[in-house]
Parts: sequence; structure tokens; C-alpha cells
Amino acid sequence: MKLIEAKEKDIPLIQDLARRSWESAYVGIISSDQINYMLGDMYSKDEILKHFENPNYHYYLIFDENNDSFEGFIGYEHSYEEYTTKLHRIYLVPESKGKGFGKGAIDFLKEKLYESNDRRIILNVNKENNAKKFYESQDFKVYNEIVLDIGNGFVMDDYMMEFLIHL
Repeated sequence: MKLIEAKEKDIPLIQDLARRSWESAYVGIISSDQINYMLGDMYSKDEILKHFENPNYHYYLIFDENNDSFEGFIGYEHSYEEYTTKLHRIYLVPESKGKGFGKGAIDFLKEKLYESNDRRIILNVNKENNAKKFYESQDFKVYNEIVLDIGNGFVMDDYMMEFLIHL
């Protein structure tokens, strides 16, 4: 597995990986209308371009060297809050789950945390998403719950989780 820093030219690949992941991860949790709305909003070219313009926001593609294929991506932002990196997105295509790519990406993010001034990683995960168990296995803990109105009559009902560096 290799993590490759994404560039503007990779936006269509990020959008494709997101759609493939979401169609698997969120079926039965949120409606297809909400999936389409969120993908259209959160993964529009303009939205992703804004992220690339932010020097603290980073995208990395998860590349499987054995199969010469892109398996997912991670997007995070250093200094989101004081001493805090926010993991905004980490998604794997369905056929790559359970192969260590997610753990490898989280380990990579933890290393990046040590390179920054941040001491904490936060993320939101849907309360019905099995990924919560994965994050717990990587030493993340729930510290809050939130219901976010995302427009168009849709909400995100999430746990807020954190990983703390032990200094």
C-alpha cells in the first residue's frame, strides 16, 4: 500500500472512489436521495477545489501496489481547531475493505499528526455506520453526538470521535 498526495487532476478519481464507496457504505443507513445530495454537494469539483486551496487540507489516494489500483482516499485538515486535525473523509471501495488499507491510512494520519503541532484527531461517523467499530479498534473514542442539518431536508446523525496523542 502506498499513499499518494492527490492533485487537482485527481478530482474525478476522488469523486469516483467516493461514489463507489458511498453506494456500499450508506445503503440502508441513509436514503439514496440523501446519498446523491451529499455526494453532489460535498464532492463537487468546486468544493474539492476549495480544499486544495487550503494549505492545511490534504488529500491522499490509497494505492494498492500489488493490484496497481486505487482503493480509496483520505482527506484531513491540520489545525482545524487548536491542536486538532480533523479527519474529514476516509473511504475505501467495497472490495478493498478488510485488507488493512484503512488501518494503514489511519497510521499514516497519526504519523502526519506527529509532524504537525496537533495532538488530537477528530472525526464524525454516522451512528449506524459499522466504521465506528473500526475507529474504536484504532483507539478513537466517542466524545459527543451531533445532529447536523445539511440542507434539502436532510440531517447527519453522527458520533463525534477523537484520538489523543499520549505525550
